[in-house]
Amino acid sequence: MAQAGGSLAITGAKLRTNAGDTGATAILIVDGAIEMLGGDAEVRAAAERRGIRVRDVAGATVTPGLFDAHTHPHWAAAVTAGVDLGGCETLEQVRSAIAAEHARLPEGAWLRGWNLEYEAFEETGMRGDLIADAAPGRPVALMCYDLHTGLGTAPALAAAGITGPREFDDASEIVVDENGVPTGELREPTAYGILFDAAPAPTHEEDRDRLRDMFRRLAAAGLTGGAIMDGKDATVELLAELETRGELDHRITVHHWHAVGDTDADVARVIEGRDRCGRLWECGAIKLFSDGVIDTGTAWLHAPDLRGDGRAPFWPSWERYAEVVRAYHDAGMLIATHAVGDYAVHRVLEVYADLPERPGLPFHSIEHLEVLSDADVEALRGSGVTASMQPLHMQWRSAAGEDNWASRLGSERAATGYRVRDVLESGCRLVLGSDWPVAQYDPRIGMAWARGRHTPGDPSAHVFEPEQRLTGEEALLAYTLWPAQARGHADRGRIVAGAVADLTVWAADPVEATPDELISVPIVLTVVDGRIVHEA
Repeated sequence: MAQAGGSLAITGAKLRTNAGDTGATAILIVDGAIEMLGGDAEVRAAAERRGIRVRDVAGATVTPGLFDAHTHPHWAAAVTAGVDLGGCETLEQVRSAIAAEHARLPEGAWLRGWNLEYEAFEETGMRGDLIADAAPGRPVALMCYDLHTGLGTAPALAAAGITGPREFDDASEIVVDENGVPTGELREPTAYGILFDAAPAPTHEEDRDRLRDMFRRLAAAGLTGGAIMDGKDATVELLAELETRGELDHRITVHHWHAVGDTDADVARVIEGRDRCGRLWECGAIKLFSDGVIDTGTAWLHAPDLRGDGRAPFWPSWERYAEVVRAYHDAGMLIATHAVGDYAVHRVLEVYADLPERPGLPFHSIEHLEVLSDADVEALRGSGVTASMQPLHMQWRSAAGEDNWASRLGSERAATGYRVRDVLESGCRLVLGSDWPVAQYDPRIGMAWARGRHTPGDPSAHVFEPEQRLTGEEALLAYTLWPAQARGHADRGRIVAGAVADLTVWAADPVEATPDELISVPIVLTVVDGRIVHEA
């Protein structure tokens, strides 16, 4: 069946409209759109005349629906099917978790794991032989928490045909020892994709239902939509199928993932499909990489990190990156470029600055911007670029600067991390997201980190760069109105007549709650296209 918008009346609410205080306490939704705001009695009477369900939220706060500006739900549905290794900080803890999963699995099955942290391998380097005897004879394939490194044991490498180094179009790498034998460490998606592609794949129905259920998990945290940053043709087909089945509970922008090795024919094919859309999903957007991550030394930095890494882009030919960006730009598509290192941000800004104007179309984004020089913050001013950032990634930093990220950068450069306040004050539009499954998808956690810059729920925790904290209103705007504006949507991110009825209903005001309180504020309702998709 075709999916249609719902009709609903919400009364007894405190409204945060992102459009000024209207004095209204109620919303009437008809066929997926907000028809009117008003008082409780007025809206209730209008709803009853039309046979529309009325829901009194008894003083709860209603905000525009929360939108994750950088997420990977389809990938996450597959990755998180394995054992969660988050919190395993030592090799023994990793081995113990693998052994427990090995004992649970049937003979012959692959052991999949995700959320693996680098700290467990700081002294030894990442090697598959260190974990192999925790699951004797079984293929083991693990994904690091940042989705930039994979680790496989010898049986898994053999099944994938990984026997030595290979040349890749991008900066991906099969790491080998002094004898040319793979260690099991596989850097960046092109390399580790060989490993994970060799594992048994889910059926089409399993893949579809996992994605459906993933969206429902996101809805329980108050999310009504997101920008998928690893879109593939298969992702688009699943979204279309879910919507046809009446099972799509999320509003999605699909950024098609452009790989470095993609040809002009690939670019043309993606451009040809740019107008594909449904009621709740749209294409027309692109995701590219300019560098890797700081933890593995693959971020592109103005100066090398303290281990001598960080001076290579993801693209062997930066001119080719510029050509591809121009092709998608001229086709009217929206481009998001991953740039973690300060020099990567600098070089992407240079390419964007050379693009011709496109009146009426939104401009492009840079994703992550984990470290920024003063000059590059200034370069953002007036650029029209959207900065898409994830302050909750600071959760892996230590107060003493002993974590892998800070120890590579050094204290002075680490202090330039996640400069959300400086970016905002430069006049650059700021949007927030999770990078799920890299970090938790819960937007309450994301907003709490952006506002408090310390472990949420622990007021005594160390505060990283307190001068970079956002206000409660700014954090909410960065999950609602600003992502809508960044994508050129005038009918989203606000509670006004004519806007789409994507709403998040909170038990308490998320702006007035402290960052430490925010993570525990219950989500009463999540409404997408006028339909209640989550109810506490």
